Amino acid sequence: MKQVLIINGHPDKESFNYALSEAYIKGANKTNSIISQINIAELEFNPNLQFGYRKRMELESDLVLAIEKIKKADHIVWVFPMWWYGYPALMKGFIERTFLPGITYQPIEGKALPEKLLKGKSARLIITSDTPKWYDFLIMKSPTINQLKKGTLKFCGINPVKITYIASMKNSNSKFREKWLNKVTLLGGSLK
Repeated sequence: MKQVLIINGHPDKESFNYALSEAYIKGANKTNSIISQINIAELEFNPNLQFGYRKRMELESDLVLAIEKIKKADHIVWVFPMWWYGYPALMKGFIERTFLPGITYQPIEGKALPEKLLKGKSARLIITSDTPKWYDFLIMKSPTINQLKKGTLKFCGINPVKITYIASMKNSNSKFREKWLNKVTLLGGSLK
């Protein structure tokens, strides 16, 4: 039985990102899978990696539970907005506090690349943005996607990582949003 984890990185529970998370869950519930969820905004933790990697901070109980869910998951779906060509600060803090040496990757002395501790998992990024996809790709070179897909998830062994890029959210109408909710429900139903 496949374990599916949906991680919502939007700090506002009334955002369209929460509707997208629920749409994915609606579709995934039609499969023979175990579904779990992390809404980062609901967690209690210090998002500041206070000592960098010099000294390990004690993990808050919400982060311990989140790490357990990440480790159990076969497929991880990240739903978040792209702001200033990055993801929300709270989501960045969550990643910095949970994707740690010995937890998601293990440095190997004398080697440039670590042992990847999250092998065998796949992921989907569902990104909302005001920036047109062509501009993000051609002009900006997709920094948000590269950072999360290559710099974090693939670095730790998660592969493949597929992308759903939803734009432009600015001034989008209900028909546009309904179309995307239906598409994301179908993604959930196929566990992609």
